Amino acid sequence: MRGELFELTITEIIKKRLSVRTYLEQPLTPEIKEKLQGFFSMPRGPFGGTLRMNLIESDLARKESNAKLGTYGVIRGASTYVVAAVEKADRDLEDFGYSLEKVILYATSLGLGTCWLGGTFKKSEFGRAIGQKDHEVLPCITPIGYPSSRKSLIDSALRFTAGSKNRKGWGELFFSRDFSHHLSELEAGKFATPLEMLRLAPSASNKQPWRIVKDTNKIHFYLQHTKGYAKALAYDLQRVDMGIAMCHFELTAREQGIDGKWHVSDPGSISTPQATEYVITWVDGI
Repeated sequence: MRGELFELTITEIIKKRLSVRTYLEQPLTPEIKEKLQGFFSMPRGPFGGTLRMNLIESDLARKESNAKLGTYGVIRGASTYVVAAVEKADRDLEDFGYSLEKVILYATSLGLGTCWLGGTFKKSEFGRAIGQKDHEVLPCITPIGYPSSRKSLIDSALRFTAGSKNRKGWGELFFSRDFSHHLSELEAGKFATPLEMLRLAPSASNKQPWRIVKDTNKIHFYLQHTKGYAKALAYDLQRVDMGIAMCHFELTAREQGIDGKWHVSDPGSISTPQATEYVITWVDGI
């Protein structure tokens, strides 16, 4: 992947990425803006959805569309945001997560800070700033800028609850053939690194809703819903999380030289746990 899209390897970028909530009050350079705008035309989701992305500056948004961008005090110092909208479709939120995470990883490779925001921003104001259409959804945004070494109390508290040390282990996330057999790193073989980079993916409230079943040359992706979580929010952010997980897996697999494609083919023979639904399959070697 190095030399094609990113400045570093994707595994380095994923390990480097942090949720940054406190920024230097310093605008992005014209060179950085140009690189980001150029990258915005690339992302396209595995289900076929394309995101319309823009860099939105809070002062300019106030002047041009009378939009008062706000994040309820969660983000400090940021003046620029990546705001994206995707057309409504069956798997729009998965495509959204996949595509915006690709931008976030690219921004990380440029030394910029970002932070997924799903429930702590004024959706109507950001929708106005991007000119959101009736046929579009805008579930999340991210601030983007230069990280500050000084952290707010909110930042410190959220980092403590959502840190990598609180991530689920392989035994809870990855399975072999069906949900009754756990998948070890040894059994995962060449998929061990892509799965580990998937495990490190960010998710709403650190719920990590993805569940993976490896069945010979197929990697089945499932979403295990957290009871009542989707009802508390405007959108089912756990579907966005699945797109983020897919992005981490695919980019790492391609960097590792693993050929494959996404394919929707529900293996009905696999019995699923309660509140768990099939999403998509990565088929090796096609």
